[in-house]
Amino acid sequence: MAVKKSGGLGRGLEALFEDTLISQEVSVEDSAAENEEEISSSNSVHYIDIDEIRPNPSQPRRKFDESKISDLSESIRIHGMIQPIIVRSASSGEGFEIVAGERRWRAAREAELRKIPCIVRELTDRENMLISIIENMQREDLNPIEEASAFQEMISRYELTQLEISQSVGKSRPYITNSLRLLKLPEAVQNLVEAGRLSGGHARAIAGVEDAELQVKLAEMAKDGAMSVRVLEKMIADASEEREKKKRKTTEKNPEVIAIENELKEVFGTKVKLPKSADKGKIEISFYSRDELERLVEMLKSLKK
Repeated sequence: MAVKKSGGLGRGLEALFEDTLISQEVSVEDSAAENEEEISSSNSVHYIDIDEIRPNPSQPRRKFDESKISDLSESIRIHGMIQPIIVRSASSGEGFEIVAGERRWRAAREAELRKIPCIVRELTDRENMLISIIENMQREDLNPIEEASAFQEMISRYELTQLEISQSVGKSRPYITNSLRLLKLPEAVQNLVEAGRLSGGHARAIAGVEDAELQVKLAEMAKDGAMSVRVLEKMIADASEEREKKKRKTTEKNPEVIAIENELKEVFGTKVKLPKSADKGKIEISFYSRDELERLVEMLKSLKK
């Protein structure tokens, strides 16, 4: 079943398993006798040599928790591999490439399984990447930076819009926008997020700060659960308000200067602008026509008499 360009992937992996029939005839022992026609069937689960399967180069997940893989491996040793992984024929023409289920594949290798259950799908590179992203998102396996990087690749490599990504992965458009902003954070902050020492909520709050040096300082203050997202957001809001107050204070003119401006306005009959301080600077006299300029010139000349 083909994957739609937009909208259809919001259902995630459920669509991939529609009408899938678990083949009771195929076992670890007799799978070597499967012919190519059987392997290519998208409606059956097949047991494939684990060495013929390789990871997905478009896998958005960059980090795997080795302890969790070991736990899963132990479960597989005891109960077997219950859920098949999804693979497609490798572009090289040899073997298969994982579309969804790399963690299970890694655990199965650790459990020393020779063959594992697989569903074979014929997918384009674009479909392959989208399904891989969705599978990881539904399992909440991606950290916020990995997720943002996956969205960015969907935009840069496959030219999807944020709206199309939103429809495909079942997330709101603001969610996609805020996620992409994380990629603009300094590397030191991104590293904390990837290491699980700073949450996505903290990172999104910090992304709203413009100063990169301050972003790093805030991340260091908030890492390892040192403060809640709400406290961090309030700290950022308070700092922003304080900066605005200072900015307004520096831009406000001295009342004495304003009074002098008004006096000169009455003298010249036009707008007059002075610097914030009356200590030094220049006087700007506005005119709006050639006649008015000549009038002002004559007024200034008369001051010499």
